[in-house]
Amino acid sequence: MRCPFCKANKDRVIDSRGSGEGAVIRRRRQCLACKRRFTTYERVEENPFRVIKKDGTREPFSRAKILNGLLKACEKRPIPVPDLEDVVNRIELDIYENFEREVPSKHIGDLVMRHLRDIDKVAYVRFASVYREFKDVSEFIAELQPMVVAPRR
Repeated sequence: MRCPFCKANKDRVIDSRGSGEGAVIRRRRQCLACKRRFTTYERVEENPFRVIKKDGTREPFSRAKILNGLLKACEKRPIPVPDLEDVVNRIELDIYENFEREVPSKHIGDLVMRHLRDIDKVAYVRFASVYREFKDVSEFIAELQPMVVAPRR
């Protein structure tokens, strides 16, 4: 591993820890040339997932894109970012468990909506209005109706 400070190619591992539910290993290293410490993360190299969009095009799967959508839906709502990152982790895990190499964007959107509905109803409706491309108020009301008549927990 090349030192980010002096660019030397010799180091030693001081500490190793699993993180991210065992999917990532965090290594603390010390450069043998300049003695400075730095952290690296290792994860299994997997075949990159592709997302099949509504129009049939394909693009690389992006955790960041899901998180950005969640952040936008939850803007000005009392939802901690770590909770949203946990949702992204659960969505990614579902995709890896249920698909080989490609996943329809509809599946991802449905997973996001399912998780948002449990976290925050306002964020859920915000996301649904964009994801389902509501054309008029009646579609918006139709989405709200089950939440209004459902008994409160």
